[in-house]
Parts: sequence; structure tokens; C-alpha cells
Amino acid sequence: MTGRGFRLGRLLGVTIVVDWSLIIIFALISLHLALVVFPQWHPEWATALVWGMALGTAVLFFASVLAHEMSHALVARVHDVPVRQITLFIFGGMAHMEEEPSSPKAEFWISVVGPFTSIAIGLLATFGGLALANVPAGAFEQDPGAALATLSPAATLLLWLGPINLLLGVFNMVPGFPLDGGRVLRAILWWRMKDMIRATQWAARVGQWFAWTLMALGFLSLFAGDLVGGLWLLLIGWFLNNAARMSYEQLLVRRVLEGVPVTRLMSRSLATVSRDLSIDALVREYFMASDQQAFPVMGRRGLEGLVCLDDVRKVPQDQWTGVTVGEIMTPAESLSTVTPDVDAQRAMEELTRRDVNQLPVVDHGELVGLVRRRDLLKWLSLHQGGRFAPA
Repeated sequence: MTGRGFRLGRLLGVTIVVDWSLIIIFALISLHLALVVFPQWHPEWATALVWGMALGTAVLFFASVLAHEMSHALVARVHDVPVRQITLFIFGGMAHMEEEPSSPKAEFWISVVGPFTSIAIGLLATFGGLALANVPAGAFEQDPGAALATLSPAATLLLWLGPINLLLGVFNMVPGFPLDGGRVLRAILWWRMKDMIRATQWAARVGQWFAWTLMALGFLSLFAGDLVGGLWLLLIGWFLNNAARMSYEQLLVRRVLEGVPVTRLMSRSLATVSRDLSIDALVREYFMASDQQAFPVMGRRGLEGLVCLDDVRKVPQDQWTGVTVGEIMTPAESLSTVTPDVDAQRAMEELTRRDVNQLPVVDHGELVGLVRRRDLLKWLSLHQGGRFAPA
């Protein structure tokens, strides 16, 4: 379980995380299939069959989205770009690449394989459904309703799943960053310009222009009376606009932090506490006496854990005198740490991945400092140079 979803499992060495927002779109697809699509196609189907088919089709749709993202991860691995996690969310999925591709060629193949996978699934499902349909040629053009009514459950599933995957593949090839097509565009621009930052800036601009176009179409749809379609276009456009900007900013963050040793940014002068200290004393003598927001817990074996304000907040105030630091701290074996030779970019990635605000810096088992998210953000604010704006 994570703050934004839950871990589904691991596939070929990649952790699969399902964002809570996916439940919304899963429910919408299932309801649409069960209340609209399948009853129109098969009015004779029993309610149990309709709902079973709707839920099964929705599950297979997201399995095909997972296949799309896994193809990115596997090709990225071939090009030495590690991908440890895939997140499935309301607009599809994302393979979390831990570093940028090393060349335009690598970027191109990593990006283009996803849409190709969706299109391949779409074609296989569509032709498979047509083969199972066993209807005369041209039947769907002459009388679609009658042709659909003859479909078996398997053919029905495949003939819904096929066109949806084809649409997904084509949509992802739209040259709007950070869609796959936008990344293909960036690869081409990168190859021509020999400058990844400029290529990303232009690809992000195209992505924003595409997003604004979708939002404009959404407003027009609203005025035309299409409430659901208009709101959906507005939502997708808003998401893509933010994603384009954030993708460009994330690249700049990587470039600013790369090569900066974590020892240059970490805090060295740290107050430490013992595990036997009460929470009441911890608050009075440490948290209130300094601006330090996390304290290493030291013992005879060295670093035993880390205690921060979030740990204190979990204990009711009337129990502070009877609860010790050792009872609320995060033990050393559960902490994520970095070594002094790690650069600030890797530290930021680890902070983000673990969703924490600080990391102990440990050298051969000895605590030498604490690298904090706020220190990295301060460095970024001093070195960004006003460049965080693609458009």
C-alpha cells in the first residue's frame, strides 16, 4: 500500500503500482459496458452475464494498458535505462524511467514500441473477434445491430477490446509531449538539434498546444450540449498541459542536480538523540529548540534509526511522557540511505521514490550527514535561472 495507490505485484522485475484514480475509470468503463454497450448489442443476455462480461472486459483492457507500458520498460532495459516501477492510473499508465535515454535512437525505440504494442493487440483482438463472429462478409455494414446480436461472448469482448486498443495506440502517437508520439518527436528534434534540452522544450510546447486544442474543443462541446464529452476533453487537455510542463521541468531538475555530490548539499552539523528519550523531552529540547525536522537516533551500534515530526504526530499528546523515541522511530534497517559518492539527482530520486523528506548519508556504516529535500530545492531555486517554462 502506498499513499497514492497499492502495489499489485512484480512482473519481469518491474513493480506494478495501481493508482487509486484507476478505480474511477475502471468503474466508469464497467458501468458503461454493463448499462449501455452490452445491453444494446445483446438485449437477450442475462444480467449476470452482462456484468460478468463488463468486469472481465475492463480487466482485460487494463491488462492491455499494462502490456503497453511493459513494452516501454523492456525496450528501455535493452538500452540500459532502468525501469523499476510502472504505475497504472486514470489516463492509462506510466513506466518510470530512472534516467533519460542516452541517445535519440534509444529515445525513439523506447517511445514508439508502446503504441505499436497497443496497435498490435488491437489488430489481433479485432481479427480474432471477426473470426469468431462467423457472420457473412459485409454484415456489419449492412445491419450492424443484427450482426452484433449474433456475436458470442468471446467475440463481443474481442470486438470491443480491439478498436479501443487501436484508438489508444493512435492517440498515443499524437506528437504531444509527454505522450509517446511527443517523445518520438523529441527524439527526432534531438537528432536534428543535437541538444536534448531544446528538443524537450519544443516537444513540450507542441504538447501544450495540443492540450489547449483539446480544451478548446471541450468548451465547444459544452456549448453544443455535450456535457460528458466536453468535460472529458477538458480533463484530458488539462492533464496533458500539466504533464508537458512537468516533464520539461523534471528534465531541467535532473540536469541541475546531476554531478553535484550529495556531500556538497547535506547537513553535517546534526543534533542526535537516544532511543530512551521521551517524546515530551524530544519535542521540548530538540524540535522546539532548533529548525531541524528529523533527528538521527544513535546508540552503541551507531545509527539505530530516525525520528521526525510525522512520527511524533502519530502519538496523542497526553501520552508523550510515557512513550520513548525508540518506540516511534523508523529503525535503521527500514531506512533508505545514500553514500557520499551519490550525486544530488540520485538522492532526489530516492526521496521521491520513498516519499520522505530526508535521507541519512552513511559512509561504511558511519553517519556523516543528512540530505534534506528542502536543501535540494534551495539548490534548484538558486541554479534554475528562470528556465522552468517550456512555453
